Amino acid sequence: MRELEKVYDPTRVESKIYKMWMDGGYFHAVIDPEKKPFSIVIPPPNVTGQLHLGHAFDNTVQDILTRTKRMQGYSAVWIPGTDHAGIATQIKVEEELRKEGLTRYDLGREKFLERVWEWKEKYGGRIIEQLKLLGSSCDWDRERFTMDEGCSKAVREVFVALYEKGLIYKGNRIINWCPTCTTALSDTEVEHEDEAGHFWHIKYQIKDSDEYLVVATTRPETMLGDTGVAVHPDDERYAHLVGKTVILPLMNREMPIIADEYVDREFGTGCVKMTPCHDPNDFEVGQRHNLEQILVLDNDAKIINGGKYNGLDRYDARKTIVADLDALGLLVQVEEHSHSVGKCYRCGTTVEPITSPQWFVKMEPLAKNAIEVVRDGRMKFVPDRFTKTYLNWMENVRDWCISRQLWWGHQIPAWYCADCGEITVSREDASECAHCHSKNITREEDVLDTWFSSALWPFSVFGWPDKTPELDYWYPTTVVTPGYEIIFFWVARMIFSGLEHMGDVPFRTAYIHGIVRDDKGRKMSKSLGNGIDPQEIIDRYGADALRMNMITGNSPGNDMRFYPERCEAMRNFANKIWNASRFVMMNLTIEDNALPETLELEDKWILSKLNTTVREVTENIERYELGIAATKLYDFIWDSFCDWYIELTKPRLNGEDKLANISAQRVLLYVLTEILKLLHPYMPFITENIYQALPHTGTVIMVEKYPEFTASLDFPAEEADFEAIMDAIKSVRVRRAEMNVPSNKRPHLTIVSDRPDVFETGRVYLAKLAYAGEVTVTRNAPANLDGQVAVITDQARVFMPLSELVDLAAERARIEKELEKATSDLQKLEAKLSNEAFTAKAPENVVQAERERADKARALIENLTESLNGL
Repeated sequence: MRELEKVYDPTRVESKIYKMWMDGGYFHAVIDPEKKPFSIVIPPPNVTGQLHLGHAFDNTVQDILTRTKRMQGYSAVWIPGTDHAGIATQIKVEEELRKEGLTRYDLGREKFLERVWEWKEKYGGRIIEQLKLLGSSCDWDRERFTMDEGCSKAVREVFVALYEKGLIYKGNRIINWCPTCTTALSDTEVEHEDEAGHFWHIKYQIKDSDEYLVVATTRPETMLGDTGVAVHPDDERYAHLVGKTVILPLMNREMPIIADEYVDREFGTGCVKMTPCHDPNDFEVGQRHNLEQILVLDNDAKIINGGKYNGLDRYDARKTIVADLDALGLLVQVEEHSHSVGKCYRCGTTVEPITSPQWFVKMEPLAKNAIEVVRDGRMKFVPDRFTKTYLNWMENVRDWCISRQLWWGHQIPAWYCADCGEITVSREDASECAHCHSKNITREEDVLDTWFSSALWPFSVFGWPDKTPELDYWYPTTVVTPGYEIIFFWVARMIFSGLEHMGDVPFRTAYIHGIVRDDKGRKMSKSLGNGIDPQEIIDRYGADALRMNMITGNSPGNDMRFYPERCEAMRNFANKIWNASRFVMMNLTIEDNALPETLELEDKWILSKLNTTVREVTENIERYELGIAATKLYDFIWDSFCDWYIELTKPRLNGEDKLANISAQRVLLYVLTEILKLLHPYMPFITENIYQALPHTGTVIMVEKYPEFTASLDFPAEEADFEAIMDAIKSVRVRRAEMNVPSNKRPHLTIVSDRPDVFETGRVYLAKLAYAGEVTVTRNAPANLDGQVAVITDQARVFMPLSELVDLAAERARIEKELEKATSDLQKLEAKLSNEAFTAKAPENVVQAERERADKARALIENLTESLNGL
């Protein structure tokens, strides 16, 4: 046993403790048929990333779950790794090239990729090292990267397998295009924002007629690609025009008038311009009516195929086109209009829907099973409300655009034959066309969406497509812990990928959390300047304080506000534990924490409270109520153990009775050790540090057995009795503080209760902790209450002869105020209990609890009334 330093300084010990864990191999999991498996895969952070509070929170959640299961005897593996982050990483490296006056095209693909790999080797491990500062107990021997050899093999196998099944295809479809990143985006990579804009109402003349149709658009520049006007087939206003032709203004192109049920005849004029290359709905209508497709925006969002407008930026073209329409008398009206605008999730640029030859995953067949496993409970969301979010998306999912116009990423394994025009898709690099055996083939330049490889993460990290022992033992994984913002990006795709390629769900539970906001509830961003660097918090307060701050402020599925000052409160909590541990150790003469055969009332109370805390905290963690569990631990440690039990043991520790002294030591050491084990998943560093200084037979606390509820330590009656004594002590202390009674005043206490035996047992505690002189316990109140101040609990009335120290008028006002509140509370409870809708529908235990509250309120009112009469 070593002595703890006087002051706990996390900056001096956390790195040493983490090194001890690493050197001892305690994070490494092995396949053990005798143990139940627990597995979790890290949501791989971008290789470009630096630790932010979102990472810190998410990884704290995963670490709590992993450390708990490890201590509960599971073979618990937490797989770490990073994502190659296609767009983000390529942008980083291109920024560096620009500083050198170069572009990626100056280097060429091969040399550019060499530069990216160099950048990854130099900076890619930064976030991993930051995760270690947080205390993450990942199995670092199993660290993966989404473009390592094994993951790349898995990606190619999945692509080829889906292509062979007809579930991957290349087609000219409407996709989301980012003109800044110059790549396609999937629907989930587009973030929608409401923006103030306009509706421009434009006249389209009917050929060989003086009639006009009026259409409205929020994007006048796209009219250059119009190839039709649609009306509803049941709209009598336009029935005579269906099949006729209109003239496209500015371009003088003839276009058909078609009838389609897509049109809402109640909206606007009931006429809709059709731009198949630049609107997903128009594209579908165009397919049904064989409308011509004319692309009028290039990759940089500049006009093409637009006559005199060619080369103009889309917004410059908009201004010019509107001016020209107005000059021709074709602009009927400009209407203010707020509408939803799609933005690139990476750079914030407004995306353009365009038709483009891209690679897609056919989603409908894959979504079917992914919906079924959630409906039948094989995979569940916590909280359950996200089940509806997931199902709504999956039931309406569109085909997934998986090709990206980048160089960094998994290059699509497809080759085009210049001779026969066919496509060869192969697990190995092709040397000839699979159809005509021509050598004149060229590989697809596009890479796959980053989320394609991330979707395979739960099984690719265990060696798939090879059949490995790790895959057999740890798949499906136990739980995944994403934020709600990536349910569609990642969770949904992992589910259908796991089902398609492994025949089972990738995880049994998706524990969904919210995002970390600042103390004003705002999302953290560079533009607001409200970001907080977790590393700075760790340097100042320690990792344990940061972890505990974040987890106590969280409830499943909800956003949380981060208050930096609460880190100081949690550092104070760490100091409280440290000082309590130092007190225990300074009084220790024993070498083990075996409990004594004979227990005092206060011993049974603390052991029973500990036992209840063990049961409830374990249940809360099993239900993923990590914040509730942390709060219960905090309250038990601070209040029950530090503020009460340690004080209660001092008479025995300082007394002459050696057996009583040893008995107090054993209970103190036992409870402290169990507290450290319970708290370890939340605050791993300080708990390990203290544990190493205490007498123990194990190696490190992180592999000690997690506490379990023990029936022999369950003392509900004694616990309740001691709580009654504590309530009396607390009430006396509060009253003395209100009246500024100095501690050297030790009045005679008279305790009146229907359970005098309980308070007889508590004489010694009342004398010491309630600053009493003599203590009288009786069933009946004194006949003369003149000059007495009363303290009321639900089980006792305590009288103190302090009339000379108290302002009687103020005391009367205080009791009247309490009586008024108690009477109001009782009226509300009685109204609730007289409501048949409540008593009939509420669970019986809830109704019974309200009845008990009402009984307590009546008892309190009776006692207060008697005290008032006594005054």
